[in-house]
Amino acid sequence: MNILVTGGAGFIGRWVVDQLLNDGHRVWVLDDLSNGRVENLEDMKTNKNFMGLIEGDVKDIRILNHLFTKQFDICYHLAASINVQDSIDNPKGTFYNDVIGTFNILEQCRRRNVKVVFMSTCMVYDQARGEEGINEMNQVKPTSPYAGSKLAGENIVLSYYYAYGLPVTVIRPFNTYGPYQKTGGEGGVVAIFLKNMLAGKPLEIYGDGTQTRDLLYVEDCARLFVKAGYSHQVDGEIVNAGLGSDVSINKLAELIVKDEAYIKHVEHIHPQSEIPKLLCDYRKASELLDWGPEYSLETGIKKTEEWIRSTKLI
Repeated sequence: MNILVTGGAGFIGRWVVDQLLNDGHRVWVLDDLSNGRVENLEDMKTNKNFMGLIEGDVKDIRILNHLFTKQFDICYHLAASINVQDSIDNPKGTFYNDVIGTFNILEQCRRRNVKVVFMSTCMVYDQARGEEGINEMNQVKPTSPYAGSKLAGENIVLSYYYAYGLPVTVIRPFNTYGPYQKTGGEGGVVAIFLKNMLAGKPLEIYGDGTQTRDLLYVEDCARLFVKAGYSHQVDGEIVNAGLGSDVSINKLAELIVKDEAYIKHVEHIHPQSEIPKLLCDYRKASELLDWGPEYSLETGIKKTEEWIRSTKLI
């Protein structure tokens, strides 16, 4: 198939591209490189089915008009503003990228009947209650403009399914981590903790550290995202992706650094957008796509640590 991946030079995006190429498809990447990096796609440039990286913005209609002459079969839409703090500081930028950009992609796909797989986030949810995981019917509670923009994106994506019959799927991944994730301020907690541990720096935990996260290894996330594009079973559906178990940030820090003297609690930078408990119920993905996570938290942390060591990011 001919496939477009927006945001394909980003952390999760490059794994989606890798999976699609391994499956034998021709893949184009559109990325403005605000979050993505050209280096993330370096390994794929020699693949004859990698059709190139187009440096451009999903808000640029001219670029989209030209690109969509390629007659795509599927569009995996990951291009977005992804940083919660940035969305609080600059809600307009996040809204334009995540809502207007998504609308532009949908319009192109509607004209050509291209399936859309939309990358949302678990940040749209209210917290998990007790030991019950969050399923797709769980209450939503967008506590940041980032979550609000993603929820708006989801709704407009699903509206194209109901109004036009366009095949679309919304994926809500839980906290995804792994190789190629940034290890700085915009990175995830696992990557930042590992980088600090390897550099002999303290692991800083926001607040009391009792907040929990369901941590999903990136290759598992990409595998589900790609499978959703292949299957009509999930057309018009919202589907969770997660490990199915959660860990407190305190416990995560203890897994990564053995000496508790290197664990430091600091004031929360955006406590109003903190979700106390995130735990995924991925039964829908299991039933409709025969998907389940293959990597344990311990294995995923080990693979991520090996990657950080190999890239000398410390």
